[in-house]
Amino acid sequence: MSPFKSSTGLDENIAAAICYLFTFIGAIVMLALEKRSRYVMFHALQSLFAFGFIVVGHILSGLVPLFGPLLAAMLSLLGFVIWIVMLVATLQGKWLKLPLVGDLADKQMRKL
Repeated sequence: MSPFKSSTGLDENIAAAICYLFTFIGAIVMLALEKRSRYVMFHALQSLFAFGFIVVGHILSGLVPLFGPLLAAMLSLLGFVIWIVMLVATLQGKWLKLPLVGDLADKQMRKL
């Protein structure tokens, strides 16, 4: 458990885990409510970007003949792995930055 509380009143690691547990809705709610914890804001943004890119990838894979279903299945597996890994990492209080979207989330967070 994190000794620090977010401005939501939850422990930081619990608030960050909610960003991944409920993907878009959890991330949007935490981003709207969080005013103080950079840890929670970072994970909310990273969750939005990661799962947003996966959704866009699913939509685009529908346009690819023959290999589209395989690509969609791989994206589903990737999304599931990211979901599990990030849930565990945030519950442990780790600041895990995903490739590509982690840097994007970090840059966006600095603008908030």
